[in-house]
Amino acid sequence: MRVPEECDKVRMDIYGIDFTSRPCKRKPITLRHCRLEGDLLRTLKPCSLECFADFEKALRRPGPWIAGIDFPFGQARRFVDDVGWPPDWKNYVRHVDGLGKARFETVLNEYREGQPKGDKEHRRRTDGLTGAVSPQKLHFTPVAKMFFQGAPRLLRAGVAIPHLQAGDSERIVVEAYPGVLARTVTKQSYKSETKKQTASRRAARMKILEALTSGALSYRYGVTVTVDDPKLMDDETGDSLDALFCAVQAAWAWRNRDWLFRKSAKVDPREGWIADPKAF
Repeated sequence: MRVPEECDKVRMDIYGIDFTSRPCKRKPITLRHCRLEGDLLRTLKPCSLECFADFEKALRRPGPWIAGIDFPFGQARRFVDDVGWPPDWKNYVRHVDGLGKARFETVLNEYREGQPKGDKEHRRRTDGLTGAVSPQKLHFTPVAKMFFQGAPRLLRAGVAIPHLQAGDSERIVVEAYPGVLARTVTKQSYKSETKKQTASRRAARMKILEALTSGALSYRYGVTVTVDDPKLMDDETGDSLDALFCAVQAAWAWRNRDWLFRKSAKVDPREGWIADPKAF
C-alpha cells in the first residue's frame, strides 16, 4: 500500500483498541488514544465504546491515524480451504458476514467434531510465532466470535489493512495481540475477568508498564511510553492496559511501515498477521 506524504509526519495519532464480541456498559470495547512523537508514545484519554455503532464510528474517524485492534482479522489458510470458503480474505470475510452468527458457529463446531484429537482447531502462521490461540476458538477465549463481529466491520469501514485490504490509506488498521508483549516482560498473570484485585496481578501490571515507560522495551518496539493515568493499574480486567499494548504494537508497525507494509514482508495475505516483532 502507498502511504500519502501528508501521513509521513513526526507526529501520528495512534489508537489501541481492546475488542470484545459483546460490547456493553459493563464490558465495553476499550479505546486508548495516543500520539507518536518520534520515538515517544504519549498516552491521551481513554474511551469506552459501549456498542458496535460506537466502534464503527471510531473506524470512520478522519485520518491520518493507525489503530491496533485485538482480535484475529483472518482464519487459518488450511481451515478456509477445508470448508470451501472463497480463497481471498475480502471474499471469505464477506461470506462469513452473510452466514450469520448462528450458521458461522455451526460451521466451526461441525468442522471441529470431524477433526482428529489434537488437530481440531488450526492456527495461522502468525499465531504460531506469537503464541496466539486458533481463530476458530469459540470458548474460553472466544476469538472466533471476535473475528465474526470485527472483520466484516473492518471490511465495510473501508480502512486500509496492509496486505489484506487497500482501503483509505489515512485510516490504517493492524491486528494487535497484547499477550505477546506482556510475556516479553513476565509470564505472571496480570488480569482477570472477575475484577477481583490481587497484589500479584497488580505487581505484574506495574512491571510491564514500568518496562514500557522506562524504555526497557524500546529495543523491541522502538518507543518509550509516557502515561498520565493513575487508574491504569487499578483495572483488574486489564482492558485498559491491553488497549495501551495494542497502541504500542500499532506504533511499532507505523515506524516500520517502509518494509512491513510492502509486498516483500513475510505475510500471508489470506490469514492476516499480528503487528509484533515476534511475528517476523
